[in-house]
Amino acid sequence: MNDFPPDFRAGFVSVVGRPNAGKSTLTNAMVGTKIAITADQPETTRRVIRGIVQLDAGQLIVVDTPGLHRPRTLLGERLNDMVGESLSDVDAVALCMPADEPTGPGDRFLLDLVKKTGAPIIAVITKTDKVAKDKLADRIIEVSQLHDFEEIVPVSAVKGDQVQLLAELLLTRMPLSPPLYPRDSITDETEEELIGELIREAALVGVRDELPHSIAVVIEEMYTRPRKDGDDRPPVMAIHASLFVERESQKGIVIGRGGARLKRVGKQARESIERLLGQQVYLDLYVKVAKEWQRDPKMLGRLGF
Repeated sequence: MNDFPPDFRAGFVSVVGRPNAGKSTLTNAMVGTKIAITADQPETTRRVIRGIVQLDAGQLIVVDTPGLHRPRTLLGERLNDMVGESLSDVDAVALCMPADEPTGPGDRFLLDLVKKTGAPIIAVITKTDKVAKDKLADRIIEVSQLHDFEEIVPVSAVKGDQVQLLAELLLTRMPLSPPLYPRDSITDETEEELIGELIREAALVGVRDELPHSIAVVIEEMYTRPRKDGDDRPPVMAIHASLFVERESQKGIVIGRGGARLKRVGKQARESIERLLGQQVYLDLYVKVAKEWQRDPKMLGRLGF
């Protein structure tokens, strides 16, 4: 017997916007837990990540995308391709535009791209916690003049303001359907993919100016390591990972003087991974140089792009 009502809805929502528009923070807030890494800098998201929002009346598969931008490298071109691919066969689009920034050519370009899908578009004004009410009102008027949106929803993902309302409005645009994923799922990302992203997030902290886009992470090995005889505690998850940069000088930045910075990266990443896995983790990080990997098709393939 089915455990969902006949009016149950399920479908796909593409969350799009220019870089640093708050897409990943919004995705995490809608899902209710962290599945996409965030950083206060553009081009943090590098893959299409599906978060599963479980509601009583249905299921939203929220597709978080890289920010659409003018590509400078082969990696940039592939990230833009991901955005285009994510828009195929979606049931609705959430177009994110920050409350604290004016509409720019990137927003208009993306809106024109989204309109071609024919899917209903909800304008999401993100980061409302960063502006005063009068400024927000002006921003809502500005956004309303861009297009006849299905809805305009101001949200603060950080504070949770109107996130539930947005999810409910999106769900009404979904088709009648049984659940598309198990009712306890939150993402279709593998543990290995999530762990790699948590390591990259930790590595990005504090290097915004030096190498924001040059770090990639590969999980080389993951295995359960039993305790010593007589130790009844649960086993440890051992993880060996490589951080790739493009130049020797960047390797020095990531490692830091006497290895101090890499130790901080390892500590922060390990704590995040332990929260994810619910068990103790041994994390071993190596920093390697792959010259100009963002422009090298073979290296992009190895790094998962």
